[in-house]
Amino acid sequence: MVFLLRVVNGGGTIEREYAVGRGRMDLCVRHGPDTLAIEIKVWRDRESDPLNDGLEQLDGYLQGLGLDSGWLMLFDRRSNQPPIAERTRAEQARTPSGRQVTVIRA
Repeated sequence: MVFLLRVVNGGGTIEREYAVGRGRMDLCVRHGPDTLAIEIKVWRDRESDPLNDGLEQLDGYLQGLGLDSGWLMLFDRRSNQPPIAERTRAEQARTPSGRQVTVIRA
């Protein structure tokens, strides 16, 4: 969050629960001409991996914003997971319509 505060202090904006179409994207970060769309999901015990749902949801938000790429943050809160430093990684994925997404798993 400290990084995001620096964006705001540098003339950018951060909007939480940003309305796009009929949905609400978790974070919309704007700085100058750049817009960053971020969707956040939590993976809990007895649930399936939220990756596909997150990619589908983010796809609609990206379409509504006219963006070709975005970020999906997946926080694994299931029991018996290794420490966050060991499980945090970035990977690339595509939405159902082919938009590029950086997926952060933590």
